[in-house]
Amino acid sequence: MTTASKKFTPDDFKNGQILVFNKPLEWTSFQLVNKVRWLIRKSFDIKKIKVGHAGTLDPLADGVLVICTGKFTKKIPELQGTEKEYTGTFTLGATTPSFDMETEVDKTFETKHISKENIEAAALQLTGEIEQVPPVFSALKKDGKRLYEYARKGEEVKVNSRPVTIKEFEVDASRFPQVDFRIVCSKGTYIRSIANDFGKALHSGAYLSALKRTRVGEFNIKSALDLESFEKLLPSA
Repeated sequence: MTTASKKFTPDDFKNGQILVFNKPLEWTSFQLVNKVRWLIRKSFDIKKIKVGHAGTLDPLADGVLVICTGKFTKKIPELQGTEKEYTGTFTLGATTPSFDMETEVDKTFETKHISKENIEAAALQLTGEIEQVPPVFSALKKDGKRLYEYARKGEEVKVNSRPVTIKEFEVDASRFPQVDFRIVCSKGTYIRSIANDFGKALHSGAYLSALKRTRVGEFNIKSALDLESFEKLLPSA
């Protein structure tokens, strides 16, 4: 990984780089990859360079997105398998079809019965190895189509649960009905699904209202680049 002030060379990217970015809110992961690829090609007048990311981050989330270039794109499967850390907020008392703020609230629920102890117990209940059903508004494929393609057409589709591991789950209910959290989890964990399951565990509802990925494996948000910082490491086109 390079975040130093040293200028990059074309061979740096061809031989392989692991770049840790802080993905901007409302950008897709692919938009950031495409922007990085374009900047590299423009700066060095390169026609072709391999660039890919190691794990999608939703547009409504910001934080760590690991991008690999050149020969290091072969490392992507290994990096995708590493543990992740997230911080964010659940909003209690309502649900949305997408389990986050991509869609409007479809149901509301009572929250008067929920105590600090209930909230801590719900987090404990969802810690460890659990079975999780991915959101229907996701890019997972079923019968050759993305799940969100079914969901956006209003078509019902059965999504099977799968095992994931929640290593750490900390909650702070001081802003109730907003619950702030920190989660350390395995590959393939959907924090949106954790939000939905959290609401159910409290005999209420919940959806994900803010999300930041703070770590992917050894790569931390503190050492992440923004696009402006990255451009300064490139020669002018």
